[in-house]
Amino acid sequence: MIKVNEIFYSIQGESTYAGLPCVFVRLTYCNLRCTYCDTEYAFYEGKDFTIPEIISEVKKYNCKLVEITGGEPLFQMEECLDLMKQLCDQDFEVLLETSGSLSIKEVDKRVKVIMDLKCPSSGMLKKTLYENINYLKPEDELKFVIGNREDYDWSVEIMKKYNLEKKCTILFSVVFGKLEPVQLVNWILEDKLNIRFQLQMHKFIWHPETRGV
Repeated sequence: MIKVNEIFYSIQGESTYAGLPCVFVRLTYCNLRCTYCDTEYAFYEGKDFTIPEIISEVKKYNCKLVEITGGEPLFQMEECLDLMKQLCDQDFEVLLETSGSLSIKEVDKRVKVIMDLKCPSSGMLKKTLYENINYLKPEDELKFVIGNREDYDWSVEIMKKYNLEKKCTILFSVVFGKLEPVQLVNWILEDKLNIRFQLQMHKFIWHPETRGV
């Protein structure tokens, strides 16, 4: 059984898939407490599902793009890995949104991983599992959520230290309501970074606190 917070159909708001219809499976529980978390309701709320029940719900939307998110989906490691494998086996294109604090080593190679590296203002800097960088594939994506100049400078330093620009797609986004997007864009352009800037599109389409979008 897997504890699921919600399953919903919406527009993908982030990553290189932004703007595409997507089915989201939000799993319950998280091992982190980021200062800017926008899904605290997923820490504990949820109902138990079997994997066939989840896949049945996903199929109702007739959409082949599925994202497994949280909370932290890998907190339910064994069940989450099995869910993603079974979705891949049924020809779904599967995305995994993960905090980078738990190992992605055993994630099915068919899954596209979108992984955070937590910046200082998250309060979770020490929780990052840097060995995960070794398991990223070229088609995966690495996300930095930036709340201030300290976060930005730290992110640039980490990119250089691990040569991340040659590893996979790098995403920079702002902490919503904390840093103006134009400021981050200006820093990126000034430093001529080869990264992708992104906004949380869904927070502009709907009210930022709306669930199920």
